[in-house]
Amino acid sequence: MAAEPPDVRTRAEQSFSQLNQHGDPKTSDRGSGPSRSSTEDRGGTYSSEQYWIGKGQGDLAKGKAVCQRVSELSARTDLAKQIRVMVKEHMVDRVRERSGRDTEQDIELTREEIVQEYLQDVKIVDRHVDEETKTCSATAVMLKSTGPPKPASGAESAPISTR
Repeated sequence: MAAEPPDVRTRAEQSFSQLNQHGDPKTSDRGSGPSRSSTEDRGGTYSSEQYWIGKGQGDLAKGKAVCQRVSELSARTDLAKQIRVMVKEHMVDRVRERSGRDTEQDIELTREEIVQEYLQDVKIVDRHVDEETKTCSATAVMLKSTGPPKPASGAESAPISTR
């Protein structure tokens, strides 16, 4: 709970919109989410049939080095989300009654997306700094034949959605 609520809400909305895009192959947003066709590097092409492909973005306002590191971590996280992600949801329903007044109801819903995987042989194949939009981006790839990674130690035994 270190982040401010609007920041958490924004990230949650972005994550859920990316999840919806993963489920609908017709939807294609070039700026976020994994590439479904292919990603090119100076040395070759990475097909989504052979590779897990993740894309990440960072904010250049925090400095070029920090921005690149954040975009690389975000690309790795996006890649891991395609393999396994745990989604938790917690809802609190409060009803308040006062004598002589109408009842008041307050519903609080919290959704949390947890990605906890050990990834091996992940390569950052593309880095880009866009001075115009003040962002930098990175693309990470991992060969699919490596097999699904094992969950990180200490992972909870809650239901995990495999994609």
